[in-house]
Amino acid sequence: MNKLKIPHDAFVFVGDGRKALFLRNDGDDKFPNLRIETVFQDDNPPSHVQGSERPGRFSKGSQTGHRSTVEPTDWHDIEEHHFARKVAAAMEEVIRTRKVKALVVVAPPRTLADLRDAFHPDVKACIIAEINKDLTRHPVWEIEKHLTGDAGSH
Repeated sequence: MNKLKIPHDAFVFVGDGRKALFLRNDGDDKFPNLRIETVFQDDNPPSHVQGSERPGRFSKGSQTGHRSTVEPTDWHDIEEHHFARKVAAAMEEVIRTRKVKALVVVAPPRTLADLRDAFHPDVKACIIAEINKDLTRHPVWEIEKHLTGDAGSH
C-alpha cells in the first residue's frame, strides 16, 4: 500500500453503519497525529428486536385463494442507511464551519456507497482519498498506521 499523505488540519472520517469518528490531523503529512473531534454512535439493535410483527400476507388472486408472505422489513438495515445520511449531514456542517480543505473517508463498501450518495457536493470536493475498510473498532493509533501504510511495520 502506498503511503497516504494526510495534510495538516485534514479531517479523516472513519465509520460504518453504526459508529462514526471525525478525526483531525494535528500533525503534518509526514508525521500525522490524528485527534478525535467528534464521535457519533447509533443505537441500532438487530431487526428481530426492532420489528416484532409477523410478516404481512397478500393474496395472489381472488380465484386461486393462494396467499404469500411479504418479506419482513429489515429495520436494522434501514437504520444503517439513515445513520449514513445523518453523519453525512454532520460532515457537511463540519466542512463548512471549519473550512476543511481535505477529507479522507474510510468505511466498508456498503457504508461508503451510502455516504457517496448522501455527501453534499461541498463535501465531495474536499475528499482526497476513499478507503474501503472498516476501522471503526480500531484505536486511533492503529487507524493512523493503516492509513499511512505503516500497519505492517509494528
